[in-house]
Amino acid sequence: MLRTVGQALFSSGLQSPPYTTQDKQQGQDYEVRTYAATKYMSTTVSGKEWDPCMSTGFRRLFNYIQGTNKSKTSVAMTTPVTCRVEPPEEPAGEADVTVSFYLPEEHRENPPEPENADVFVEQRKEMTVYVSTYGGFANEKSKREELQKLMESLRRDGVPFVDKPFYAVGYDSPFKLFNRRNEVWVLRSLPEQQQ
Repeated sequence: MLRTVGQALFSSGLQSPPYTTQDKQQGQDYEVRTYAATKYMSTTVSGKEWDPCMSTGFRRLFNYIQGTNKSKTSVAMTTPVTCRVEPPEEPAGEADVTVSFYLPEEHRENPPEPENADVFVEQRKEMTVYVSTYGGFANEKSKREELQKLMESLRRDGVPFVDKPFYAVGYDSPFKLFNRRNEVWVLRSLPEQQQ
């Protein structure tokens, strides 16, 4: 009950993907969540810096939900916006950043077809993630710092995780000035390996 109330308060009443949490262990400074398999509307942008990729991806998806789709249908905003970051193999290479909006219930079975060929429906498998939550206006520096802190905590605790891809996650409109909620997610294992 309290968990459901907390999700509703944090998400400002917008639909969010369902998940369950494990009880925190003593001294644990992160949350463990398992997200159910579900659908997202996604787009992938490549670049050397995450923030411009995330902005481009967000704009594409925002246009889609505003009705720039083949049926001219508006789709409700959901939360959070997830950004899966696949770091480059080479230090000078480009990261692939997949920005995603959770599809609301009324459009999940039959989402409006995108006009933009770079926007696609993603069927995400069930996945378990380690989550670190932080406030303020997130930027690439703060995302990297929070990610490093989370990975250090996971190494400290000797728990299994994969270091890439990882997720940078935002819950708030850019117009919200206070009590902002951001997260970084690290996968326990790749989704096809999770039981």
